[in-house]
Amino acid sequence: MMQPPAIESSRVVAGMWRVMRWNMSREALAAFIEECVAMGVTSFDHADIYGGYEAEALFGDALASRPGLRAHIQLITKAGIKLVSPARPGHRVKHYDSSGAHLRESVERSLRALRSERIELFLLHRPDALMDAEELAREVERLNQEGKVGAFGVSNFEARDFDALHARLPLATNQIELSPFMSTPLEDGTLTALQAARVTPMIWSPLGGGRLFDEQDPVAARVRETLQAIQRERGVASWVSIAYAWIFRLPSRPIAIAGTQRIDGMRDAVNALDIELTREEWYAIWQAARGREVD
Repeated sequence: MMQPPAIESSRVVAGMWRVMRWNMSREALAAFIEECVAMGVTSFDHADIYGGYEAEALFGDALASRPGLRAHIQLITKAGIKLVSPARPGHRVKHYDSSGAHLRESVERSLRALRSERIELFLLHRPDALMDAEELAREVERLNQEGKVGAFGVSNFEARDFDALHARLPLATNQIELSPFMSTPLEDGTLTALQAARVTPMIWSPLGGGRLFDEQDPVAARVRETLQAIQRERGVASWVSIAYAWIFRLPSRPIAIAGTQRIDGMRDAVNALDIELTREEWYAIWQAARGREVD
């Protein structure tokens, strides 16, 4: 069996999807990065399109203000989605582009924006119906040989698409959405395929994109009550840690992306690494989200 490339990453990753909305100064963002690193969150997840194509540059500026900090972190970024945006006036329609030329251009742009010579993990952001796997593989191999990209993976791929590309190009991960509210990867074979291939999944929106905190959502209320009951029984500081523990309990040992600007929120994710839910606890959370027992 082909051995997938190793991922250079902490188990909890700081997600930069909303960083432009945080309205942080360069100094405040640099301090946030340092605080994350101090608690063991050393990996930071980006995409070229985040913040209207501006998030990577903001992060790069923050890194540049702290000489030496780059040596202690791992950069993750994605490309392949072309948005219609003032930052990309040549884009006339939103589409996907997995061509070798676009991949290289995206890597070069991200390296400049992030003020870095290497991206530890580079991901194809979405499946592309026009993808040429041979062309993609050749360009990834060249970028790896040049030292510009470490491992290569994909994002939002279903099992069949992942397996097809993985057969030609060893993939380090598949970054997928998963939470008690969005459990499709548990049911459609996506996680099973990754476990069979010994590939570590990365999980985005592990808290349901904030749905978990919605006071008006009856499903979220059921899940919170279940999480809080487990929190009380275990004497854990935060019920949010139980939500992250639900992700970490999976046998594929996933990496979780925490997209919060709150250091306490990041700490909730880190603390979950020390919590191993029982099978009954794990299924109780899933049942609360589903509104019914498993079949």
